[in-house]
Amino acid sequence: MIRTVLVANRGEIAVRVARACADLGIRSVAVYADGDADALHVRLADEAWALDGRTAAETYLSVDTLLDVARRSGADAVHPGYGFLSESAAAARAVEEAGLVWVGPTSATIELLGNKIAARDLARTVGAPLVPGSDGPVPDAAAALAFAEEHGLPLAIKAAHGGGGRGMRVARTLEEVPELFHAARREAEAAFGRGECYVERFLERPRHVEVQVIADDHGHVVVAGTRDCSLQRRNQKLVEEAPAPFLDPGVRKRIHESARDLCAAAGYRGAGTVEFLLGADGTCSFLEVNTRLQVEHPVTEETTGLDLVVEQLRVASGLPLSVTEDPEPHGHAVELRLNAEDPARGFLPGPGRIDRFVAPGGPGVRVDSGVESGSVIPGEFDSLFAKIVVWGATREAALARARRAAAETVVEGVPTVLPFHRAVLADPAFTGSADSFAVHTQWIETELLASLDPQVLAAPVAEPGVVETWVEIDGRRHRVRAPGGTGLVGPGLGLGAGSGAGASAGAGAGPGSATAHGTPPASGLEDDARVPLLAAMPGTLVRWLVADGEPVTDGQPVAVVEAMKMESQLAAEAAGVLEHGAPEGAQLTTADPIGYVVR
Repeated sequence: MIRTVLVANRGEIAVRVARACADLGIRSVAVYADGDADALHVRLADEAWALDGRTAAETYLSVDTLLDVARRSGADAVHPGYGFLSESAAAARAVEEAGLVWVGPTSATIELLGNKIAARDLARTVGAPLVPGSDGPVPDAAAALAFAEEHGLPLAIKAAHGGGGRGMRVARTLEEVPELFHAARREAEAAFGRGECYVERFLERPRHVEVQVIADDHGHVVVAGTRDCSLQRRNQKLVEEAPAPFLDPGVRKRIHESARDLCAAAGYRGAGTVEFLLGADGTCSFLEVNTRLQVEHPVTEETTGLDLVVEQLRVASGLPLSVTEDPEPHGHAVELRLNAEDPARGFLPGPGRIDRFVAPGGPGVRVDSGVESGSVIPGEFDSLFAKIVVWGATREAALARARRAAAETVVEGVPTVLPFHRAVLADPAFTGSADSFAVHTQWIETELLASLDPQVLAAPVAEPGVVETWVEIDGRRHRVRAPGGTGLVGPGLGLGAGSGAGASAGAGAGPGSATAHGTPPASGLEDDARVPLLAAMPGTLVRWLVADGEPVTDGQPVAVVEAMKMESQLAAEAAGVLEHGAPEGAQLTTADPIGYVVR
């Protein structure tokens, strides 16, 4: 049996894994980037080690650094959670070659199924439903355009490696295919290190339905039911439910069998998800295999009684699954993701300090959280900070509890998607019967967003008192407490009073609070003739869309900025001539303009 697990992740999934380890009597080791030094997962694990850096590349994506911590902490296994390295065959192989246990599929299986083209080929051999697609990566935008001209629109352009909606664009006109192809490839290179893309016919107004599978090394492949994850923005999910409602029994049977056969053919081990799209015309098509635990796994747990993380740890230890027959779903469960984003502003992320967090409770309510009051949400990582999961004997009962839970939840200090959740839970397109159920993967952007109002957040109030900070000795973290105002700053002493992320009392608003509270800093406007371009939050300048010295119109997109794993466009706020002030790849703050529009 595994004795010590290095949890190679952060936030609520790191908390989830640490708790599962505790349930099994396994020691857990947390890791943390600079901005996560006072995070909840760091305090809940049995011990924690610093990764010395702020960005994902320096910390949670650095395999060498993680393996060094595993060696020094005595870990014999690595659980990657989801995101980051969880679907990296190279990371899994490095862990295996270091003599450690990778809590997930083998590196060979991840490599096979992580390549979406190879996964499509395998799906075809087991008889899974498929729409027309390219035989392999398309070499350039011209080839993507040729496919669209032959097979029709809309066209989905997808990264061959990776997942989570990254590196995917949908073209609905021939004119936009080249730019969207380049955008998908650019995002794939940034997210996964490889930019190959393939294309396939896109199902219009599709539902996103997936099958949870878990398998062991003893010949058992268990299908733990379906989920519907159609409520998405930018191809990333916000609401999930299990089992998938209003699904034709024949379709349910076919995707269950396809998922089981595909995983068996791949020699799958551990938890995984086989995803399908169900078009408005009833067409069903295999989408991809996620070779990891999913963010939405709790709805399956609530309807089957399985603890999927415990099952992962059992399988990784060489034990058989605790169940060897497909569990019959009981009742209905709904998950609401809590992201630090403002839906009315196009789901613009808003990192900063959570001044107050009140989680819902009562019968049938579960909260998986990586934060508490006083926690800081760094701008360098994903905006997800908690999940509300509700269960009811029927879908109607689960939705009623979800409405109650959303009404009870209080988050102050950062924008959240709660207004979106409350609107969705009141909309007949989601809550209605089989005849009125009308949500699909573009429903949020095309039909719901216009009804939401931007959030106005109160400024934080500093609280005097005791400062909690930490001391790092040989990379391990130890907590200390001191009176506020002592200014504990120095080598190995974390952060002191007033410094932000490291202090849970008397620390002020923390990094990014000005942006999160809707009060941007001084614009740097030199005169009325030069209008600054300011990033809405810290991030990276991915690409200038307009050359230096070229004319622009008011409202014209001029740059692409990536923040918290999302790309967004920055628009000019006046007509004039664009003046670049930062190079592509520059790290942006909210204080300094990245350029100006000279009127």
